[in-house]
Amino acid sequence: MKYNLAFKYRIYPNKEQELLINKTFGCVRFVYNTILYTANKIYEETGKNKIITPASLKSENQFLKEVDSLALSNAQLNVKRSFTNFFQKRAKFPRFKSKKNNVKSYTTNCVNNSIRIEENKYLVLPKLKKVKLKYHREIPEDYKIKSVTLINSNGNYYVSILTEFEKEIQKIPSNDKVIGLDFSMSELFVSSENQRADYPRYFRMLEKKLKKLQKSLSRKVKFSKNWYKQKMKISKLHEYIKNCRRDFLHKLSKKLSEDYNAVVVENLNMKGMSQALNFGKSVGDNGWGIFLRMLEYKLMFLGKQFLKIDKWFPSSKTCSRCGNVKEELKLSERSYKCECCGIEIDRDYNAALNIRNVGKEIMGY
Repeated sequence: MKYNLAFKYRIYPNKEQELLINKTFGCVRFVYNTILYTANKIYEETGKNKIITPASLKSENQFLKEVDSLALSNAQLNVKRSFTNFFQKRAKFPRFKSKKNNVKSYTTNCVNNSIRIEENKYLVLPKLKKVKLKYHREIPEDYKIKSVTLINSNGNYYVSILTEFEKEIQKIPSNDKVIGLDFSMSELFVSSENQRADYPRYFRMLEKKLKKLQKSLSRKVKFSKNWYKQKMKISKLHEYIKNCRRDFLHKLSKKLSEDYNAVVVENLNMKGMSQALNFGKSVGDNGWGIFLRMLEYKLMFLGKQFLKIDKWFPSSKTCSRCGNVKEELKLSERSYKCECCGIEIDRDYNAALNIRNVGKEIMGY
């Protein structure tokens, strides 16, 4: 069976390559916005969904010939995908791209080995030729490079290399190595073995510094040079928080996927939870959804199981020893006291045990 996996690296282009990359960003943005504007105009006049090609724009805009043509073609495909999602009511109407965005990107495809890694320190790309690469994680030889996305995030350049590979995943029987995870706002999760993730809460740690930078931004003249400099500082701090969070979650999900044969979680509506309970910052800081995606694909590649149980299952209200279900349990009650068997146990630990037990029943253990 065929699978896709992306590898992200830092690249260090020279001055000429940097100039061409930034020119490509501009051309991709121009093509995207022009195609979107034209498609919108045609739809308003005729009611038809028609997307023009980048080739039709090159005669009047000669500068488009200087950059990678496949990057422009991908911009066209992005517009087409955005319109399809809009018409099928999966997304809002597509918006125009702004050059003031601190994160810019473009995608190009590998054709006839046009994208490859050489000497474990260079990435060969169309138009750019050899770009210096921090090759910290090796791509296996049997993995085929499909496409590359170049990203400029706050002045730093990265590439995300999408690969395709074939693998026959051998299913590993879960046996007794099954763990249940209950979401915890302060610790990320509490497991059925009473383990706690002890998530550092990076956003909360740096919230005061972020507030200070944002306060300074509000005092500056909007769109002035100092305003943009301050905005860049804020963006870099957000990127640092994001990188810390992702690093922690990658390491944690890798450890769980290696130690257990099956992981069971609740299928929670995190967006609804953050809006209903005013926990937006805490939910966003935890990155629970990102963590579950990491855990799912890592378990899948190892032939292990990842299971989501129904969000309406009363994991917190059910006694993990006798199965008694309480009619009411306040959010402020952090311990579970069973009226039937008399057990007193940590609320989150009790919920994690119930999640594991339900998962075992579903899997037939």
